[in-house]
Formats: sequence, structure tokens, C-alpha cells
Amino acid sequence: MEFNSMDEQLKEAILTAQKNEITEYHIYLKLSEMIKDQNNKKVLERIGVEEFAHYRLWKSITGKDIKPSKWRIWIYTLIARVFGLTFGIKLMEKGEEKAEKVYSQLADTIPKIRYIVDEENEHEKKLMELIEEEHLNYIGSMVLGMNDALVELTGTLAGLTFALQNTRLIALTGFITGIAASFSMAASEYLSKKSEDGTGSTNNPLKSSTYTGMAYILTVLFLIFPYLIFDSYFVCLGFTIINAILVIFAFNFYISVAKDLSFKRRFIEMVSISLGVAAFTFLIGFLVRTFIGVDI
Repeated sequence: MEFNSMDEQLKEAILTAQKNEITEYHIYLKLSEMIKDQNNKKVLERIGVEEFAHYRLWKSITGKDIKPSKWRIWIYTLIARVFGLTFGIKLMEKGEEKAEKVYSQLADTIPKIRYIVDEENEHEKKLMELIEEEHLNYIGSMVLGMNDALVELTGTLAGLTFALQNTRLIALTGFITGIAASFSMAASEYLSKKSEDGTGSTNNPLKSSTYTGMAYILTVLFLIFPYLIFDSYFVCLGFTIINAILVIFAFNFYISVAKDLSFKRRFIEMVSISLGVAAFTFLIGFLVRTFIGVDI
């Protein structure tokens, strides 16, 4: 079927597909230029070559030169720089799931694009699995640090909120508790990984403990921040809970994209645990203030 004889909706779909391919070619080219790891550089170059081959196939159908989307090139390059190569690429590919459905539909009309569908579904995903990023090997350590900080400190701040009823004192107590707990968690993670030496684990104990401690500290700072801004301790607690949910959402979204894991189940599970502990310790704080008569 000639391009000019196609209906307008089919033309638009093909031109969009062509633009996506040339845009992704430039994204992979940019990413390959900005990284030093030779393995990752070669993988990205191979994917880019395939994207350009797809673009040329679309061009043979449309007979048109299409310019890439400069905005998409900029945003995905930035995302990859900030959040890591694997996250940036997989996020981009998830955005192309609708495009893959369009490709499948077009393949019924234009049989010669069938191989694009096959490569989009198989080959590129296999190539992306070859990309190596050190920090992804320490996801478990980051989850450990962040999850413990969320559960322990959200609960601690909830309990302290009713027991102390002084935002600055709550922030100070929470900060000291959080820092002490972060060092404790980091030390425990170090000893845990150290005991795994000789069991086949490739994670460095010192790096594992560092990732755990940093994840804990950053979560602590984000949770106590409202207590340094507002005077109402109930408002502070409300924002702390919102912050906890935001941290859980952001981290689980990152993990679900980078590691191809379920987002919904992990998100609901972590929110339920964190808020459940917060509610329980808030009740404890109420009972302590009521029956022991602590008044600060």
C-alpha cells in the first residue's frame, strides 16, 4: 500500500512511529557519549543502530525526513543522568508500550514492518539486560535502610508528637534517634554482608552499609523537616505522614521501573506497615502522656 493512498489516521500513526525511532536513536547516541563504561557504551550503540534502522524502514514507506523531538532527547538524557542509565532507558521503553501496540496493528496492514515488532519486544530488552550499574546491585541495602527509617521514625515521630507536643523538641529527638539508628543499621548491614563472604555474594560490605546508612539518613531528614517549619505539631505529623507516603511512592516507582517489579503490591504493603506502626505509637504516646502525666 502506498503511503499517499492511506487514510489520515494511518498516516499519522506511521509518522509518529518514525519520529519516535529517530528520537530514540538520538537519545541512545547521547547516552552512549556521556558514559565511560565501555560495556554499557557498546550496548547503547547497538540499540541506537537498531533504532536508526527502524527509522530508515519507516522513511522508505513515508518518503519523508522527520526531525527528532528535542524535548524528549533532553528530558530522557537528564533522567538517565540523575536517576541512572537503567531507570532512564526502561522508563522510556515503558512509554513506548502504546507504540508497540500501534506497530502490531500496522504490521497487519504493512507486513514488512513485522520485524520491528519482534525486535522491539525481544532484542532490545535482551540488550538492556546487559547494561551494568553498580548501584542496582545494592537496591536491597537501600530498601533496608529506607524501609526501616520509614517504619521506625514515622512511628517514633507519631509517638513523640503527642507525648512531647513541642515541634522543635520532637525534631531534635527524632533527629538524634534517626542518626543513631542509621549508624546501627549501617553497622548491622556491614556485619551481615561480611558474614556472606565466600557464599557467592558480589556486594562489597562497606558499600552495602554505606547505601543502607545513606538511605536511612536521607529518609530521616525528609520526615523530620516539617517539624522545623510549622508550629502546630498535628500539622507537622500530617506532613510527615504525607512525606512518608511520597518517599514510598517515589522509591517503589523507581524500583518497579529499574527492576521490573510490581509497583502496586509493594506500595500498598509499605504504606500499610508504616501507617500502622505510626498509628500504634501515636496511641502509645497518648497513653504515656495521659497516665504517666508527662508534661513538657
